[in-house]
Amino acid sequence: MIRAFLDRLGDTVRPIHRRYFRSGVEVERKNDSSPVTRSDREAERALRQAIVEAFPDDGIVGEEFGSERLDAKRVWVLDPLDGTRAFVNGKPAFGAMVALVEEGRPVAGLIDMPILSERWIGIVGEPTTFNDMPVRTRDCAGLAAASLNATSPDIFPDSASRASFDRLSAACGQRHFGGDCHLYGLLACGWIDLIAEAGLKPYDYLAHVPIVEGAGGRIADWRGCPLSLDSDGRVLAAGTPALFELALDRLHGA
Repeated sequence: MIRAFLDRLGDTVRPIHRRYFRSGVEVERKNDSSPVTRSDREAERALRQAIVEAFPDDGIVGEEFGSERLDAKRVWVLDPLDGTRAFVNGKPAFGAMVALVEEGRPVAGLIDMPILSERWIGIVGEPTTFNDMPVRTRDCAGLAAASLNATSPDIFPDSASRASFDRLSAACGQRHFGGDCHLYGLLACGWIDLIAEAGLKPYDYLAHVPIVEGAGGRIADWRGCPLSLDSDGRVLAAGTPALFELALDRLHGA
């Protein structure tokens, strides 16, 4: 039932983002100077309405309209448009994300890329799917062979996080920037090996946990602790648990 509902949520936001993409929609600035558009807000309203109608007792956390019923056993965490900077610059690598959290643990996640027609769904205990087909991460011989990715280390919130990222980057065979939520889908499909991010909010990372883990990877914070609503915003994801440990050691100077 949850898989079908996540598909429904993806189908709900796709036409909204397609309608506004490259339309010249007005861009506003939030208090943190990040961009927001009518597409962000309309998509979140639609997601919230669908959740309230289907699961009226569940809680909701959304990037644009805040939180409600946080004491509920189940909480939906929404990022209606992850990659707004890409969206407003006409780049198609943006998406919508939804996570379902039960008693603090992310148990289901959706990444939907409206322009690329790509969708990942992860549910605890089930294989991750990409456009309804099961996918797996790839094995990687070590950091020297790994492709490291980040949306942009320029937006890391402190110099210590940037220094740790640069230390990891120096050990990796490749590094690439840009992609937002798309990166985690690419990792689940075995196209890239590592992602390191800092300064994220819960709606930026919780959907990725079931998707990465259901494809055979590992994702946690920079201490190796499970991600939750209360994590510090530093996220490390790897295609295999062994590669994760190598990357974690490098972040900490080993």
